[in-house]
Amino acid sequence: MHDATHDATAARTDTPGGEPPPRPDAVLVQKLIATAFPQWAVLPVRPVGTAGTANAMFRLGTDMVVRLPLTGGSAADIEKERDWLPQLAPQLPVSVPVPLETAPPGPDFPHPWAVHRWLDGHTPTVGRIAEPGLLARDVARFVAALRGVDPTGAPRSYRGEPLTARDAQTRASIAELDTVVDTGAVTAAWESALSAPAPSGPPVWIHADLQPGNLLVDHAHDRLAAVIDFACTGVGDPAVDLIVAWYVLPAEVRRIFRLALGDDDATWARGRGWALSIALAELAHYRGRDATMTANAEHVVREVLADGTAFR
Repeated sequence: MHDATHDATAARTDTPGGEPPPRPDAVLVQKLIATAFPQWAVLPVRPVGTAGTANAMFRLGTDMVVRLPLTGGSAADIEKERDWLPQLAPQLPVSVPVPLETAPPGPDFPHPWAVHRWLDGHTPTVGRIAEPGLLARDVARFVAALRGVDPTGAPRSYRGEPLTARDAQTRASIAELDTVVDTGAVTAAWESALSAPAPSGPPVWIHADLQPGNLLVDHAHDRLAAVIDFACTGVGDPAVDLIVAWYVLPAEVRRIFRLALGDDDATWARGRGWALSIALAELAHYRGRDATMTANAEHVVREVLADGTAFR
C-alpha cells in the first residue's frame, strides 16, 4: 500500500510552527468529492494513517488517494506538485504521485487539495531491508535522474539554503538536546560538515526529504517502487538528497550508494551535515509528541556519529 502515515511531517520541522488544525474526516472528504468530482461520489472513502502533521490522506475507492493539506505551507505544496510533477515524472525511473485532479479552496475546506493515483508498495523498515545493496543502487538511480532534469524555471527547494545557513538553528537544537545527546560529539560532527567546501556547480533538482516514509518499496525484495511527498522539492545543493544514506541505508551499503552517484568528498561531507541537522531539528521537535519520528531521528544521529570517518 501507499504508506502516507508520515506524509510531509519532516518537511516542516526545520522551522516548527503551531499545532495543525483538527483533522478532516471521511464524511467531509465524501462531501468534497461529491461537490468537486461527482463522477467519483459513489466510491468509498477511508482514512490512511493518523500521524501526518501536514496532510491528511484518504483512500478513494481502490486505486486513488485524496490529499488534504492541513496548513498554508502544505497547501502551497499541492500547487507545486500539480505544476511540476507531470514534468518530472517522465524523467524519473520510479513512480511519483502525479495529481489526477486538484480542487480549489471552498466553503467546506480552506485549502486546495488533490486526488492522486494510489501507488503500491510499503515504506522500508530501517535495519530490516531485504536487499539493501539493490535498494542503494535504486535510490542512487533516482537521485541521479532527478539531478539531471533541466532546472530552468524550477522553484528553490524548501531546503535550498546553503548548509552554513543552518548553523544557528542546528546549534540551538543541540543546546535543547543537552541532556539527550552527546553534545560534544554532535557539535564536532556538525563543525566538520560546516568545514566542507561549498558546491562547485549550479543548483540541481532535489527531492530534499528522502526519509523512510517517503520511499515505497516492493513486497518481494524491498526494491524501490516509488518516491512520494515532493513538498520540499526544487533546486538546491545536490548533497541534500544524500540524507537517505543515513536515514534509510545501513552503513555497509553507503559506499555502494556513493559510488553509484560518484559524489566527491565535499558533497558527501555536506550530505552528512544535512542529515545531522535535519535529524537534530526533528528530535528536538518530536520528543514527547511522535514516537516514530523520534526513533527515526535518534537512529540518524547515531548513524552519523558512527560514520564519522566515511568522508575522509
